[in-house]
Amino acid sequence: MSVNELYSKYTRVWIPDPEDVWRAAEIIKDYKEGEPILHLKLEDESLLEYRIGPKDNPLPFLRNPDILVGENDLTALSYLHEPAVLHNLKVRFLEPNHIYTYCGIVLVAINPYDQLQIYGEEVINAYSGQNMGDMDPHIFAVAEEAYKQMARDERNQSIIVSGESGAGKTVSAKYAMRFFATVGGSANDTNVEEKVLASSPIMEAIGNAKTTRNDNSSRFGKYIQIGFDRRYHIIGANMRTYLLEKSRVVFQAEDERNYHIFYQLCASASFPEFKDLALTSAEDFIFTSQGENIFIEGVNDAEDFKKTKEAFTLLGVKESSQSSIFRIIASILHLGNVEICSERDGDSCHISRNDPHLTHFCRLLGVELEQMEHWLCHRKLVTTSETYVKNMSRKQAANARDALAKHIYAHMFDWIVEHVNKSLHTSSKQHSFIGVLDIYGFETFEINSFEQFCINYANEKLQQQFNQHVFKLEQEEYMKEQIPWTLIDFYDNQPCIDLIEAKLGILDLLDEECKVPKGTDQNWCQKLYDRLSSSVHFQKPRMSNISFIIIHFADKVEYQCDGFLEKNRDTVYEEHINILKASKFQLVADLFQDTNKDGSSSTSSSSKSSRINVRSAKPTPKVPNKEHRKTVGHQFRSSLQLLMETLNATTPHYVRCIKPNDEKEAFSFDSRRAVQQLRACGVLETIRISAAGYPSRWTYPDFFNRYRVLMKKSDMTVGDKKLVCRNLLETLVKDPDKFQFGKTKIFFRAGQVAYLEKLRADKFRSACIKIQKTVRRWLQMVRYKKIRKSEKHNVLFDFFLNQYRCQYCNYFPVRQAVVTIQAFTRGMFTRRIFQEFLLHHKAMIIQKHVRGWLTRRKFKVARNAAITIQCAYRRMRAKRELKQLKIEARSAQHLKKLNTGMENKIVQLQRKMDDQTKDLKTQNEQLVVAKASLGSEVNKLQKELETMRSRQGDGSQLTSMKDELEKLRAELQEAHKMHWLLNDHHALSDVSIAFINALRENSLLKSEKEKMNQRILHHSKNQESSASQSVGRVQAELDEERQRYQNLLREFSRLEQRYDNLQEAKFQPGHRRNNSNQSSLESDSNYPSISTSEVGDTDDAIQLVEEMGVEKAAMDIGVFMKLQKRVRELEQERKRLQVNLEKMEDQSKRKGIEPKTTSEQENADLAYNSLKRQELESENKKLKNDLNELRKAIADRASKNSSSNELQDGYNLLLGQLKAANEELDVRKEEVLILRSQIVTAAQQKEKETTNHIETNNLPEWTNSKKPIDKEEALRSYHGLCESKNKASDWGYLNEDGELGLAYQGLKQVARLLEAQLQSQARKHEDELEAFRTQIELLRDDIEKKQEMLNHTMSLSPEAQVEYSVQQEITRLTNDNLDLKELVEKLEKNERKLKKQLRIYMKKVQELEAASQSTTAKPEMTRQVTVQRREKDFEGMLEYYKEDEALLVKTLITDMKPHAVSATVPCLPAYILFMCIRHADYINDDQKVHSLLTSTINKNNDDFEMTSFWLANTSRLLHCLKQYSGDEAFMTQNTAKQNEHCLKNFDLAEYRQVLSDLSIQIYQQLVKVAEHVMQPMIVSAMLESESIPSLAGVKPMGYRNRSSSMDKDEEGPGSYTLEALIRQLGQFHGVMGEHGLDPEIAGQVIRQLFYSINAVTLNNLLLRKDVCSWSTGMQLRYNISQMEEWLRGKNLHQSGAVINMEPVIQAAQLLQVKKKTSQDAEAICSLCTALTMQQIVKILNLYTPLNEFEERVTVSFIRNIQNRLQERNDVPILLVDTKHTFPVLFPYTPSALSLETLHIPANLSLHFLTRV
Repeated sequence: MSVNELYSKYTRVWIPDPEDVWRAAEIIKDYKEGEPILHLKLEDESLLEYRIGPKDNPLPFLRNPDILVGENDLTALSYLHEPAVLHNLKVRFLEPNHIYTYCGIVLVAINPYDQLQIYGEEVINAYSGQNMGDMDPHIFAVAEEAYKQMARDERNQSIIVSGESGAGKTVSAKYAMRFFATVGGSANDTNVEEKVLASSPIMEAIGNAKTTRNDNSSRFGKYIQIGFDRRYHIIGANMRTYLLEKSRVVFQAEDERNYHIFYQLCASASFPEFKDLALTSAEDFIFTSQGENIFIEGVNDAEDFKKTKEAFTLLGVKESSQSSIFRIIASILHLGNVEICSERDGDSCHISRNDPHLTHFCRLLGVELEQMEHWLCHRKLVTTSETYVKNMSRKQAANARDALAKHIYAHMFDWIVEHVNKSLHTSSKQHSFIGVLDIYGFETFEINSFEQFCINYANEKLQQQFNQHVFKLEQEEYMKEQIPWTLIDFYDNQPCIDLIEAKLGILDLLDEECKVPKGTDQNWCQKLYDRLSSSVHFQKPRMSNISFIIIHFADKVEYQCDGFLEKNRDTVYEEHINILKASKFQLVADLFQDTNKDGSSSTSSSSKSSRINVRSAKPTPKVPNKEHRKTVGHQFRSSLQLLMETLNATTPHYVRCIKPNDEKEAFSFDSRRAVQQLRACGVLETIRISAAGYPSRWTYPDFFNRYRVLMKKSDMTVGDKKLVCRNLLETLVKDPDKFQFGKTKIFFRAGQVAYLEKLRADKFRSACIKIQKTVRRWLQMVRYKKIRKSEKHNVLFDFFLNQYRCQYCNYFPVRQAVVTIQAFTRGMFTRRIFQEFLLHHKAMIIQKHVRGWLTRRKFKVARNAAITIQCAYRRMRAKRELKQLKIEARSAQHLKKLNTGMENKIVQLQRKMDDQTKDLKTQNEQLVVAKASLGSEVNKLQKELETMRSRQGDGSQLTSMKDELEKLRAELQEAHKMHWLLNDHHALSDVSIAFINALRENSLLKSEKEKMNQRILHHSKNQESSASQSVGRVQAELDEERQRYQNLLREFSRLEQRYDNLQEAKFQPGHRRNNSNQSSLESDSNYPSISTSEVGDTDDAIQLVEEMGVEKAAMDIGVFMKLQKRVRELEQERKRLQVNLEKMEDQSKRKGIEPKTTSEQENADLAYNSLKRQELESENKKLKNDLNELRKAIADRASKNSSSNELQDGYNLLLGQLKAANEELDVRKEEVLILRSQIVTAAQQKEKETTNHIETNNLPEWTNSKKPIDKEEALRSYHGLCESKNKASDWGYLNEDGELGLAYQGLKQVARLLEAQLQSQARKHEDELEAFRTQIELLRDDIEKKQEMLNHTMSLSPEAQVEYSVQQEITRLTNDNLDLKELVEKLEKNERKLKKQLRIYMKKVQELEAASQSTTAKPEMTRQVTVQRREKDFEGMLEYYKEDEALLVKTLITDMKPHAVSATVPCLPAYILFMCIRHADYINDDQKVHSLLTSTINKNNDDFEMTSFWLANTSRLLHCLKQYSGDEAFMTQNTAKQNEHCLKNFDLAEYRQVLSDLSIQIYQQLVKVAEHVMQPMIVSAMLESESIPSLAGVKPMGYRNRSSSMDKDEEGPGSYTLEALIRQLGQFHGVMGEHGLDPEIAGQVIRQLFYSINAVTLNNLLLRKDVCSWSTGMQLRYNISQMEEWLRGKNLHQSGAVINMEPVIQAAQLLQVKKKTSQDAEAICSLCTALTMQQIVKILNLYTPLNEFEERVTVSFIRNIQNRLQERNDVPILLVDTKHTFPVLFPYTPSALSLETLHIPANLSLHFLTRV
């Protein structure tokens, strides 16, 4: 569009204004390009001639259409410039009081200076889960966007909150953290989110102060990282702080305050715990009274101090640490009041010894008074050789005192921050985090010092990061839409940053000047002038030599150099620090231990080292270097660099806070202050970058819907909307550079949308004119026809006709003459113009040739000069390059480059040589190790050889004999132990008797206690008169009972310990075995054996003892006689063994005479004995362990004296069988071994006979021995025995028929069976023992409680004891009375139940009598009666075995699926369960009833169908329990057969209550699941979908709507329609109907879902400006009517669902009614009764016209509505509670189904159920 078209008549523009910055005006005359004056009319109707100049006064900015004013996103404006942005913010802030506005990716927040109800939990829930562009701008929307992107992109996020002091940064950051704490609450009970929020009061107390601009200004920057786990729950947080304003501790300007904590502590000085702080009012201290106003309006410092202490406690700071912190704060106040007096010479000073504040300071910090007094007035100078102590002047001492105060406060601040971080730290692994940066904005004052310099330096860095991020997002958007990307020029502030932080920049020069011993601010400023004057961003002021100017991105700032060096050094004297380190308070000493961060630490450490070495330390001059490397500027630059690295590694989100006025007035907008901050915070830079490209962006469908009025009818027939939009734009906009077509959007240059809006408005205007013309013509025709028909007007018609004819006759001649004159005149003027054109044409030809010649000549001269300059310059460059090459050729660096490859080769060879050396060393080590191992093996083999040789000697025979002797002695000891074991049985019986007596005494005591309780209950009526006597008597009896019970417990524990000791002694190892040579084959054995009868007698005696019981056995003499007989037999066995031993000794003596024969005999015996010992030892060990365990279990059982005689007999029988089996097993083993030895002997004899036959002449004969005498033969025999041992696993090896093996195997199986049975019985005994122990523990707890009560009573006074005892007795009696009442109620219920059963039985008896009479009277009816009795065989019950109960629950409940019973009776599982319950009631099995009714149902299922299925079954089971309970109230609708099926034995009223509660829980879960399914559908279906086509208009959209946080798939469904929502409701209703859910319950579910639809729809309507329009109201009304129609179709219109939709219905009506006059206001007030005043006003403020034919709601109309609604006294609620749930009612609906006719399908696999 040309300038002439843009600046035409009636166009509105913005012109500069000195007061309002920008002022609106309207063009009253078309402007032509090149004219110097633009004619304007201001808003006050005054005229203005606005001068236009090419440089000074360019054309004014154009205004946006009214339809775009008040947009949520500034980037949606057609004209993007400063006045449009400022006006939009002002309109939103003042009219609807909207404090938040988007500007692309930036959220602009204006401080309202008022409390707004937009931060409640319901608002957090409304914004949670929503896309950022869908709702109105809010800090919660930014927080939700960060939270969602963290979870979606797996990337850390940052929210950068900036703005100047008083703009609301701290509050915005606090609300963002509150959102995270609510949405991402901790998964466990650690309450991390509460701790994160609790850190805010602490940091505000120690880091915030009152300034002239803000009552709660943060004087430090902070970055809080909130950590999340993998499930995105908060697990911890961490805080980093930046640049605390320490100077505020010692100085405050007028009307400012120190940090809040000082005033809070002074306001709480009267508390008892703070008496020792010696504090008074804050006015009495210098550090808190310099601002001359210690109060803040509306702030109670004492109450805030309580909140600070509570926050300290919540974060885990101990009370002692809190006290220490408050002591330090109080000491700082006292230090400020220390008076320093100057001496007469002026160069020294002193402090009065009686100064109370110094005394308090030293006392509170625990330091030496004399030392602090001395070093506050003196300082120490350390040189390389000496140390000096120098006096300080009063000013120097005051500065040192202030520096110490600042230093103490800074360290305390850091300590508190560190402990806050510790309390917020977590040991869990952090998966991601969201950082909230609350940092100072750009500052400029009349006097700017070091603090403002650092603040503005930080803002320069943040602005650079912001520009780069905005540029990057813009580029990504273009690339995503595949639009050609052209480089956009944006402001780069890198030169300004380099000026500050680059090498030899301002900070470097400042640090360098700090290193100079006598450096001053003036010298540093002069260095800045000398070094940096060439920079574009640095200027020197004209009238000052001690200041400098930096041109920042936001504005020019002049900084005063005074104090820069001192603040940068931030030094404190070492002597002061050393005194504080020696404090007697640990916290104060710890504060200054880690002082390496400060300059004083280095000096301190060096001085300590010098004292240790007792000589002057030469490295001391290096201390200042170390000190100055850590200046404040250096630390701030490092921390800022770390912050930028963190921000660059995260996805940033920006919040720019704006301060609307300096007077802190609510909703007052100062345009000059606002535009200054907009320029400083980067908002306008964002606008400029957006405007440089294609700021306006429309999707193809939205553009088509908006501008289809500009299309032709032929274009509308094309199906492709993209093609239609392309054709339309190419027709309307001729310049192709003004728009670009992307994949999904159309991009427009700035102003093009306004041009299209103008064309659209013109089209509508022309259409309106045409409609008006046609209507007017039609009206006139109708009027004309009426006149013609009227006879009254005929005369008048003739008159007018004649008059017209006269005028027509005179008109034509005059017209002809005028036309002739005009023709001649026009011809003359045209000829003159043509002559003038010819002259101009000839002059132009001459000028053309002259100008061409001049230009050619000028070009030739310039070209020759350029060639000459190029030649000279190239020659100079070549000479310079040649010189540089010569220098480089001669340099060492060149040689180094040449030798680079050689060095690499040398390094490689060296590395290779090292590797080979390492390999050689490794091989040598391996060789040494192998040699050592071989040597050890050789030694080992030698030792084995010597051992074998020694064994073959003669000494081996003596060793084997000794072993045999020891073995026989061991067997003798086993026999003695068996004798002791029998004696222990008698002792064990005594223990058991004592234990039984103890149990009897315990039961006796319990019975006495019950009798005593009954006696007390009997006398409770007379307790008022004889209270004291009864209490004393009860107390005495209680003490006596307690004493007896405790004695009993002690006796029991003693007996139990004795019993354990006896058990341990009883089962010590020493199992008795028979002689290994004993066998049942008496003919083949040389030794007498004990007969089996004798063994059986002994075993029978033991069995008899166990059968009769320990008590009876203890008194049976016969048993003892048998035991004594067994002892005598054991003694005979011992003697026999002794005889055998003597025989073996004689044989050993004869071995000396016959060595050869004896050696052969001993070898054979040795082989046999070793084989027998190995086998028997292994078998003996295993059997011994088994037998010990079994005996122990049986002995435990016997000692406990079980009451069951049958079990005792069974145990004794099993024990006898086991012992008999063991004895038989031993005998069989001996036989096996003897057979083996005989086989081996036979083989040896055969070999011997052969050898004797061959060598009969060479060997002597031995008449009394047939054994082999060859040693080698003996060894072979031994090997044969070993082989036979290995073959022992074959049971048929020993004999041919295998009888021994089969017998042995059978015995083993019997032993295993008995062992398993005994072990199961032992486990049962252990369980019973555990139950007894539990009972004992309960009794002990009871005794302990009574003991505590007794101790408490004894500690009271006598009167109190009596009163307490009476109260306890009354309480006990009351509880007993309640128990008795419950017992009486149960008995009454049982009585009623028995009466009902009696009545039922009476009825049955009567029926049977009647039937018998009828059968006797009418014999022909006998057959019919018989048939009826057969029909009654199935009584509607199902029987199952107890072991099948788990399968029943699994099949019927756990694994049941709704589709499995879809074709059967609804609620079939409930009927089956009830029929099983009926059978359990029929057989009077309470355990079955309990287990069936407590079977678990999964209430937390997320499937609607499954939840609905179990809700239907649970409610049906509840109805069955009521219907068949037998109560008359539930039997009125039953049939006679159903009444017969009522429960007989149990009253299940309590279980009915449990099932009712379970039904409520399942109902709530069902509603929750349904709401979760419908949640994403409601807003799209109710507010966004076009149910009425072509009704909704589309408005221009901003960045947030263009770039939604959740990108949708192009091919997937972008939204839900109303049909989809109604279809989902129908599906829910159908599922509930299929499952047999009661219609009343289904109606309540639908009612709750309609409430949810109403709440979500209304909340979104109240938070979205784009849907508050007339067309949305029409769509909403139509949608609600469709839903009402659905309710009527489902017969649910009486469920109350329509009433829940009343607020949305009224909101839709409010959007459609007129909003102009007072009558309209009255109508709105009477119409919207279901809406609160806040909701009505919010909708009116959000109401937005979609085109220029609608009008906005005026502010006066809204104020009128508010005044009228004041009388309502509504609850101040804006959003509806979406979590509200209506109470559910389960009406009683009995079933008409007869239980006996119920059929169970086979697919349920319930075959184990039997019909009864």
